[in-house]
Amino acid sequence: MAEAAPELPPLREVIRRHGLGALKSLGQNFLLDLNLTARIARAAGDLSACTVYEVGPGPGGLTRALLAAGARRVVAVERDRRCIAALAELAAAWPGRLEVIEGDALSIDEDAVLDPGPCRVVANLPYNVGTALLLKWLQRPKRFDGYTLMFQKEVALRLVAAPGSKEYGRLSVLVQWLCEARRLFDIPPRAFTPPPKVTSSLVALTPLPAPRHPAERARLEAVLAAAFGQRRKMLRAALRAYSPASEAALARAGIAPTARAEELGIDAFCRLARAFDEI
Repeated sequence: MAEAAPELPPLREVIRRHGLGALKSLGQNFLLDLNLTARIARAAGDLSACTVYEVGPGPGGLTRALLAAGARRVVAVERDRRCIAALAELAAAWPGRLEVIEGDALSIDEDAVLDPGPCRVVANLPYNVGTALLLKWLQRPKRFDGYTLMFQKEVALRLVAAPGSKEYGRLSVLVQWLCEARRLFDIPPRAFTPPPKVTSSLVALTPLPAPRHPAERARLEAVLAAAFGQRRKMLRAALRAYSPASEAALARAGIAPTARAEELGIDAFCRLARAFDEI
């Protein structure tokens, strides 16, 4: 449930006072529109009974919205040391509800910094590490109850793409094998400071109780890498370098060797992964 926020200075004043010009090297694009950050927090659902894990809070625009939306606790990981003092002001304004960790989210052990109870990830991810962070979290997809994440629109379209579309690829298959994926809404460049050159999209991912189809993950990932690494080729050619038994595996999985990767659904890729394990 949303609650009255304490009196806080405007985000632009916080940025000026702490010298927080966005750094391209860190993929920073700050969200300063409080109506928009509130909309993102609402999209994450009821946060009153869970810990929210936020990566790349910057000056704290979304962090404010999450706390005001009633998040029981927010753990914010920020790599940019310049932002720590600004975030500390928010921690003081919401005593006991915000923990700020200075560090690189790619190398942090979430189990060491988060409660064992319900947790959700809500973040305006830095563009340059967004996909890498998602792949890291999907190593254990059910560690979090849900993910509400900002990506470049191009990446968001890949996450939700269907077979046969130009956006469909290895990331589409892996994410949808493990999660329900929905693209919620787009955010134009002008909403950010500085404005990026691309439109962004908010995506909701909900981990499934179990993967959609049985497959050994390492094998599936290897098959996807080989198949989509040469996506214009027929599968018999694209998979030849991966395994000399590729045509036998395709036959066992009931997949035409002349098919291309973008034509196969998740079930077919899982059958193919199992077939490689069985031959």
